[in-house]
Amino acid sequence: MEIGFIDWGLKDYAAALQEQETIFNDKVRRKLLSEGDISQDFIVCEHPNVYTLGKHGKESNLLAKEEFLKKINASFYHINRGGDITYHGPGQIVGYPSLDIDALGLTLRTYIETIEESVIRLMAEYSIKCERLKGATGVWLDAHSPKARKICAIGVKASRGITMHGFALNVNTKLEYFNYINPCRVVYIVVYFTQKPGRRNRQGFQSTGTFVIYNNDWYCNIFFNITWSRYRTFTAL
Repeated sequence: MEIGFIDWGLKDYAAALQEQETIFNDKVRRKLLSEGDISQDFIVCEHPNVYTLGKHGKESNLLAKEEFLKKINASFYHINRGGDITYHGPGQIVGYPSLDIDALGLTLRTYIETIEESVIRLMAEYSIKCERLKGATGVWLDAHSPKARKICAIGVKASRGITMHGFALNVNTKLEYFNYINPCRVVYIVVYFTQKPGRRNRQGFQSTGTFVIYNNDWYCNIFFNITWSRYRTFTAL
């Protein structure tokens, strides 16, 4: 199955959200009307500083007032994905897979697990051991220790098997921006660092990587090119 790769580069969050919704609504409409195959698209981008709150999240988890957000050049949006509050900003790879998961044989739960597995395997290519954490969505370093911290957040929406939103992978993200939120209802295990706790890879994040869509015993490879050579260190919350 062919999966297209789309790189939006650095894109304002509101513009990205509007474009996602246009793509999503068109695919849902075409599927309802049985207008042929639905394209499978893998979108990546980077955002200026922004906080997003999921549809069931609590605004009290944003600890900063509007005036302070202006001071730190950040914006805030309450959106329709799952999950609670998270931060997007420079130095973070944001992925918005726009997929027909029915055609891939995935349920919403196995789709989320697929994203987790994809990130875990990608990080292993850079000799960074990541894991799942029982009872929490996302990908973690030292998941089963008191030092557990998240390197990848996941929040998705699906309708009629069509997906939008996705994941945010910290590469050299400014971790201080996480100090202004209670992130994703896992405050009790998030450790804040004054220095980035990442592990430096040998060549930087400048190569062709592979995200592996995983479902039971079959694989569908999604290849994408990462050209942001300034990304040198993976960091975790």
